[in-house]
Amino acid sequence: MSNLDYITKQGYVKLRQRLDFLNNTERPDIIKQVVTAREMGDLSENAEYHAAREKQRQIDKEITHLKNRFNKLQVIDPSTMPKDAVRFGAVVRVKEAEKVMNYRVVGVDEAEFLDDVEIKPISIASPIGRSLLGSKPGQTVIVKVPRGNIELHVIEIVK
Repeated sequence: MSNLDYITKQGYVKLRQRLDFLNNTERPDIIKQVVTAREMGDLSENAEYHAAREKQRQIDKEITHLKNRFNKLQVIDPSTMPKDAVRFGAVVRVKEAEKVMNYRVVGVDEAEFLDDVEIKPISIASPIGRSLLGSKPGQTVIVKVPRGNIELHVIEIVK
């Protein structure tokens, strides 16, 4: 199992909520739209029908992806990790130029679903996440991003 299969408990809950929402709300709603659009007549020129079917395919694809990921995910409790360096689940305070930011290093599946205004979730597979892993307070890491290199000074590991 790779660290790309790690997820926090909070992320696991959010992903489970997303899957439940897709299965119990989104998919039934789009099925109704497909049926309604189909009843409008000629399917070859029925834009509503084709749009609804495309939306259904997208929903079904996401449901399948999430179900497959749940079979691989491993919930990690960040509180059991050492606090001497940035690890999975750590909240780290960094400084870039004059801007101070808080990042939480999380799994690839959860970064987009966590919504904390104080702490930005950053995927363990992202350039910033990969660069921060293993760094210690006081260190400066160079991150290669599309716009060039940025320097992040690790101020502290908050938790």
